[in-house]
Amino acid sequence: MQLKTIKFLQSEADWRRCPPPALPEFAFIGRSNVGKSSLINMLANHKSLAKISSKPGKTRTINHFLVNNAWYLVDLPGYGYAVVSKTMRAKWESMIRDYLNFRTNLQIVFVLIDSRLEPQQKDIDFINTLGELGLPFALIFTKADKLSATATHQNIMQFRQKLLETWEELPAHFITSAVTAKGREELLNYIEQIINQSNTEINRNQNEEN
Repeated sequence: MQLKTIKFLQSEADWRRCPPPALPEFAFIGRSNVGKSSLINMLANHKSLAKISSKPGKTRTINHFLVNNAWYLVDLPGYGYAVVSKTMRAKWESMIRDYLNFRTNLQIVFVLIDSRLEPQQKDIDFINTLGELGLPFALIFTKADKLSATATHQNIMQFRQKLLETWEELPAHFITSAVTAKGREELLNYIEQIINQSNTEINRNQNEEN
């Protein structure tokens, strides 16, 4: 897939005020400081599309971007959270869960994992929550340029083994670097594949109705 156009649409704290669910939607989420904004900028080939901060917790709303006038890229707040009050943390958790529960055009959730780290319980817990909600998801291992290929592979295998303790089947995963653009083509092609499958199903259902 080629990204010909991408533009920021809006930020909302309530899923009901998000853009009309007329286009397929792809959400990106991860623990604070996982490199989500850098990944989104890399995918868009735009250095400052998503705001990057040295302080975790910069993203605090549901942020929609329109890509190729054909699909939405959604930047969600992190679930690791910065140092905030319990009230604010509960508000973010409710906002994210409601979005995941009720956004009808959501195709898949991309969960970002820091490839430098051993399995983190917050990541496992969030993935299990997606399972409870019955939502499709894939894993994106970020910051692959920070370690050797061997070390990165070992950490990813360790994470996948941890998932197998509770999951019978593992999701697709991608290895990325915002610095080298590693994984960009594979990830965009995967999104394109999902869009094509969705369009095929829509056309099939329309034909059956007619």
